[in-house]
Amino acid sequence: MAALVAKDYLNREIVIESHTEEAMNVQTLPPGYKTAPWTPPDKITGAMLSEASTKLIDLLRIRTQPIGMKLFEDPADMEKIQGVRKPTEGFKFTMCQMVTQSRWYGFTLGITVDNTRGGNCGGVVGLNHPGEGFLSGDHMNGVWFGNKEASAAHQAQMPRVPDGKYNGLVVAPLRSARLDPPDICLFYGTPGQMIYFINGLQFHRYRRYDFTCTGESACADSWGRALATRQTSLSLPCYAERRYGGVADDELLMACPPDEFLRAIEGMGHLGKNGLRYPFPPYGAAMDPSFGMAKSYG
Repeated sequence: MAALVAKDYLNREIVIESHTEEAMNVQTLPPGYKTAPWTPPDKITGAMLSEASTKLIDLLRIRTQPIGMKLFEDPADMEKIQGVRKPTEGFKFTMCQMVTQSRWYGFTLGITVDNTRGGNCGGVVGLNHPGEGFLSGDHMNGVWFGNKEASAAHQAQMPRVPDGKYNGLVVAPLRSARLDPPDICLFYGTPGQMIYFINGLQFHRYRRYDFTCTGESACADSWGRALATRQTSLSLPCYAERRYGGVADDELLMACPPDEFLRAIEGMGHLGKNGLRYPFPPYGAAMDPSFGMAKSYG
């Protein structure tokens, strides 16, 4: 495979192999580029993310509040968060229901495994071991999968936070700045809103984003993967998220670390100055696109 010679923003040559992770993520800028690449602040605060949350709603016109998640080793530390409440006593919720309570109703929820249905629900975020009934494939065999081997493979490949370290999790709207900062930021949006967010992420520092699709239990692809790897993660919400969490048919879920959240919002601001804004104005399928493409593609 031929080597790729690229230049970074300081005009230094970088020799890398094509199709490697480094090749996909290296930042290259054209000669004479005037805007310096954006770098995240050394310390990201809840207040910064609260302001960014307002900007995100303005830029993308999303329907519900962006939220944050933070894992805790000691559940007692959750009590220090202003306004934290526990889910209804005696009820066991799915994680997607509790996420919905935060993004729809503005709740700041402190969650332990006792508030979840256990199994994969708490297991995806590391609050409990999923249990052999799930890991063996028994529970989903004959329902979501036609054989035990496929069901077990589904469990084996599912992104999860390893169990044993964390015993609590708080979810709160970013606007409240109560998580200072959260481990990850999340928001729901349409495909058009999501691609514009990704365009913002790529404005200064291009990288190709690859996302996973677990299928059922897709929360593993969003908060599970983002909490476990601190990688930006876009997911297709699954049946359970839509049936129990009330996720709308046209909604996708973005989960990302705070620096990526800020990076995307900063980038979308530049896109807007270049005349590229959401919602995208339709040009018309029966029109010659030359004039419009000359402005946006050169």
